[in-house]
Amino acid sequence: MTIYDWHNGPYPARVRIALAELGLQSQARFVSVDLRKGEHKTEEFRAKNYSGTLPVLELGDGTLIAECTAITEYLDALDGRSLLTGKTPREKGVIHMMSKRAELEVLDAISIYFHHATPGLGPHVEVYQNHEWGLYQRDKALRGMRYFDAVLRGQTFVAGNCFSMADITLVGGMIFAALLKITLPDECEALMAWHARMQERPSVQNWRTMSA
Repeated sequence: MTIYDWHNGPYPARVRIALAELGLQSQARFVSVDLRKGEHKTEEFRAKNYSGTLPVLELGDGTLIAECTAITEYLDALDGRSLLTGKTPREKGVIHMMSKRAELEVLDAISIYFHHATPGLGPHVEVYQNHEWGLYQRDKALRGMRYFDAVLRGQTFVAGNCFSMADITLVGGMIFAALLKITLPDECEALMAWHARMQERPSVQNWRTMSA
């Protein structure tokens, strides 16, 4: 498998963490696509992923799979264990729901803030910015953190009692928040405790160095 990503990207982090949790690091070859240089927006890269986003998984037969959830689904189904995306219909439904919420309410909101209310990836990539929209999305992310804090006051993991893709997605959001120095609200004690537990997982500790 070939994975096109960037070593410090919050979205690539999701796939890297999934690889580590599933013990598949040795089966992956990493190709760096420089976000700062806008390599993900070139015509050459868009031939691999029309959306011009990272990461992208390329299989030996040339099949290309983009989007973190789709890649994680593929990886999780390889040996039939379904460790990250749920075994029963109920588990699958809840995990996917909570993972999508983590995307919409935290990770994607922070991404929009980054691209609109900060210098982002620079003028060669950020061809349009709406500062007010970016600030609104930052505040949305903070509200999302409070939502997940409330969820984690009643359960150990984002989607219930087991670590899953939903936790990985929210970890991605926390990684992006840290990069942009967005501080978790002081009252989010359950979210902070969950985050501390996530930092103890080897998959979370080592995702940046996986492609070294």
